[in-house]
Amino acid sequence: MRGRSYHQFLRAEDEKPSMSWHLLKRVLAYARAYRGHLTGMLFLILAGSGLSLISPLIVRDLIDSAIPAADIRRLVWLSIGLLAVPILKGIVSVIQRLLNARVGEGVIFDLRAALYQKLQHMPLRFFTHTKLGEMTSRLNNDVIGAQNAVSNTIVNIITDLIEAGTVLAVMLTIQWQLTLISVVILPLFIFAARVMGRRLRDTARAQMDANARMNAMMNETLNIGGALLVKLFGRQAAESLRFQGRAANVRDLGVQRALYGSVFFVIIGLLSAIGSAVVYGFGGYQVIQGTFTIGTIVAFGSYLSMLYRSLQNLSNAPVEFSTSVVSFERVFEVIDLPVEIEEKQEAQTLTVVRGEICFENVWFQYDNGLENMLSSVHRAGKVDESEGILSGKPMPNRINGDPSHTQARTTALQGLTFTIQPGQLAALVGPSGAGKTTLTYLIPRLYDPNRGRIMIDGYDLRSITLDSLIANIGMVTQETYLFHDTIATNLRYARPDASQEEIEAAARAANIHGFIASLPDQYQTIVGERGYRLSGGENQRIALARVILKDPRIIILDEATSSLDSESEKLIQQALERVLQNRTSIVIAHRLSTILSADQILVLDRGLVIEQGTHQELLAKNGLYAKLYQTQFNRQPG
Repeated sequence: MRGRSYHQFLRAEDEKPSMSWHLLKRVLAYARAYRGHLTGMLFLILAGSGLSLISPLIVRDLIDSAIPAADIRRLVWLSIGLLAVPILKGIVSVIQRLLNARVGEGVIFDLRAALYQKLQHMPLRFFTHTKLGEMTSRLNNDVIGAQNAVSNTIVNIITDLIEAGTVLAVMLTIQWQLTLISVVILPLFIFAARVMGRRLRDTARAQMDANARMNAMMNETLNIGGALLVKLFGRQAAESLRFQGRAANVRDLGVQRALYGSVFFVIIGLLSAIGSAVVYGFGGYQVIQGTFTIGTIVAFGSYLSMLYRSLQNLSNAPVEFSTSVVSFERVFEVIDLPVEIEEKQEAQTLTVVRGEICFENVWFQYDNGLENMLSSVHRAGKVDESEGILSGKPMPNRINGDPSHTQARTTALQGLTFTIQPGQLAALVGPSGAGKTTLTYLIPRLYDPNRGRIMIDGYDLRSITLDSLIANIGMVTQETYLFHDTIATNLRYARPDASQEEIEAAARAANIHGFIASLPDQYQTIVGERGYRLSGGENQRIALARVILKDPRIIILDEATSSLDSESEKLIQQALERVLQNRTSIVIAHRLSTILSADQILVLDRGLVIEQGTHQELLAKNGLYAKLYQTQFNRQPG
């Protein structure tokens, strides 16, 4: 089989392949952009198939004419022909492969670009509900599977159809009775391929899954955290035995797979031998009777091998094509997902922003359903995340990520109504899970409220363009995120056109310039993945400098300084005092000094604003704020 072995049977997915005309049209739409290349490939396929038919005819003429007649001149030209045919086929093959690669890589580019652009516009809920591995699989595995459907599977099917048709036509012209005898053996080929192919596929998938479970256990127990836990609980011997059991399963399945592969090839070889024996036996008899020439039988045998190869490939073509198109289904699933945070066509652009923020009867509930999410797909060779790594037992399928999942309620915010005047500092205070982070997520439209509306300078957020809204809001979350790149690149993420002087000015305002200047590579220092080469305080100040460089009119801060040392905390607090001046600021307060300097304090509990006012006003009410002040804030230095 041309360039393919029993591995072609291992590509079938767990799902039953399904085809529809609508899906096929969408698949062909991606190939339509490369119709010029595809037309060239079709011409080359025809040329290659034609060249394949020439060599057996040359051999027949050699045996029947040139050699018996001792015609040296004819012998030389025929020998040259035998050399020229593979050379021409090689040239045709190289050009065809070049066109094929351009089509395949072009499809990969188109699909990846469309997928990535779509994912960039998905709401935050999508990312809190979707596994990162599933997204990367759509961008990598499924895109490559889709490319395979266009550039390999379809091309192979067309090639095999043309080759089988032309070879069969030539064989019929040579001897139609012998051709019919040759085709009789074909059902046995198909039956053997289906039966043994299914067993090979199932065994290979089981081995890949067992290997994935073995690797998952290694990753869990041999990383620094896992290794420390194993040692502290004295589980070295137990984990070694557990690993041996999983490795033995991989070994046994590997042996079984090798056995099935060998049996498969033996069966195919025997079937080919039966066909060849029948053809050569009957053909030899015809030679003895003077009906056939020896050269004709030799040529017929060559054509027979070509026919069997093409028909064998075509016997599995429907399954191979359908399973390749499954990848397109998964890609289209992402492309067809609705965008929940939409921008109206008549949306207005925010220009000069004063910074007034108004909540009017705002209700919000996290949607924990799987609607508009990616479907869960089991992939051979990957551990199902609903399966325990050590125990191997199924676990409840829980969705993690939304702040609401730590709250014993379904509604995160309930009827919030308040106004923050331009330039004011509003502090959000409340117990853990009260809805403070959720409130801040609504302002840059990471989520939209279920009821009510949020306004900036009198404009409903839904009536403002997303770009202009984000341009006027700066946000520093509790868990700062830095890219694995230089400090300068991380800072310029806020403003790619910022000069070095502007970057340094922002760093000075965030009290981080002195530290950066002391580094050997200064602003070209690599911070490491998620900034792990820097301390928590240094990460936070770089994140703060990034927001300063953006220079937004509205700043939202989760002032998380409880885990920092006193020096880092002091530097960040000094930076905040400068940054928040003359800006509308919403701060999730963790420090007494922030609360004391706030123009108003919003006290949240279970999604409700239960108290609102200044520090002294709220103390006088002797409510929840007074209680929080006594238990959490009063002991802090101002």
